[in-house]
Amino acid sequence: MVAVNNQKPKFMKKIMMLSFAALSLAGYAQTPTTTPAAPAAKDWDVSLYGFVRTDYIWDTRKSAQVRELNLNLYPLDESKLADGSDQNAVGQSNFLSVVSRLGVKVKGPDVWGAKVAGTLEGDFFGNTEPASNTVTNLDGTKTTINQSSSIGMFRLRHAYATLDWSKTQLTFGQTWYPTFIPECFPGVANFSTGILFNPFGWASQVKLKQNFTKEFSFALTAYKDREFAATNPGTQNSASINSALPTLHGQFQYKNQHWLFGLGAEYRSLKPLTVSNGKMSDETLNTSSVVGFLKYSNDKIIVKAYGISGKDMSNLVMVGGFAGYTANTTEPEKYEGLKTTSGWIDIASNGKKVAPGMFFGYTKNGGTGVDGATAFYARGVSSTRSIDNVWRVSGRVDFKSNKFRISPELEYTAATWGDNTTAKNGTADNNQVKVSNFRTMVSCVYAF
Repeated sequence: MVAVNNQKPKFMKKIMMLSFAALSLAGYAQTPTTTPAAPAAKDWDVSLYGFVRTDYIWDTRKSAQVRELNLNLYPLDESKLADGSDQNAVGQSNFLSVVSRLGVKVKGPDVWGAKVAGTLEGDFFGNTEPASNTVTNLDGTKTTINQSSSIGMFRLRHAYATLDWSKTQLTFGQTWYPTFIPECFPGVANFSTGILFNPFGWASQVKLKQNFTKEFSFALTAYKDREFAATNPGTQNSASINSALPTLHGQFQYKNQHWLFGLGAEYRSLKPLTVSNGKMSDETLNTSSVVGFLKYSNDKIIVKAYGISGKDMSNLVMVGGFAGYTANTTEPEKYEGLKTTSGWIDIASNGKKVAPGMFFGYTKNGGTGVDGATAFYARGVSSTRSIDNVWRVSGRVDFKSNKFRISPELEYTAATWGDNTTAKNGTADNNQVKVSNFRTMVSCVYAF
């Protein structure tokens, strides 16, 4: 009996140890054998971007310019005083920070199976220059409107959203004109981005893009002008607003790792006035243009080239516009577009710390092709003098460190002016004069 009783504690101890082992094994059996599920993607993603920029600019001659010299277009024609001196042959300089930029990018939940993204961006460039504009009222009287400068005030650049179904993208809102190619524009240090030779500007639009393959796509854009148009017989953008048909642009692109090719065409219909010479007017200005571009890049060099030709491209901040023809004071004014042909090439290093580059651009005013114009609504063309051609060459070096960049640049721009008095078709047909401007500038940018 004593031996049996002495075995009970040992037996109970074994039972407890076996129970603990079983419970431990059961616990391990409940441990997941797969990796825990990844956290759900965020419904919204918002990010800020932009840069702080300051430019120093010095010119040897007065030029057609925007925002206190920040953007120069072409050197002004000779303007002689009584003593024979040219009042435009004087130097100018300025410091400016108005192109500093702020933007926000937003991504949200999918819509109808498409990924959604939006962009809202602005800078402090303003929208207007100090000017006086004379407007013709419906009763034939004229009103002078004094316009103050808005330089330094925040202005809208981009405000658009995109629905992306992988092979099909729909973009709506204000963004680049379809003739401005974000992947292929001059890399100049000047804020101009090649303006006068390369189209520039934004427009409210709807764009449908279809990717046929990974490299090949086609985009159709319908848009209305927003800003940058040259003078016209009505108010700003009234010629576009009066037209029921938006401007239509179609463009093919091929893009791979090193190459980008593109070819596009555009049709544009404007109605400058609804009332002309005291009568209702249905006169329209119908024009077209074609554009082609290419880009090659690798880890050492970037080469870009671009060409465009068409009529009435003043909305793209280019030379030209259109002319008015009035046979008598009882008939509505008729219109013809001025032809502009322009091209440029830009070659630059793709260095990560030091990147030199060179730019060359040329633009030509081809006139309307119809003699006897009675009015000109154009950039670089008036009833007495016209630009025949403008060319520019510039060299720059980008010194880069992380998000900071300093870019000195030397730029030479030459223009040929002449009388527009013989054929009256917008061309410089007599008394041609060549003038030039040499610009020295340094740009400092800190991006974020």
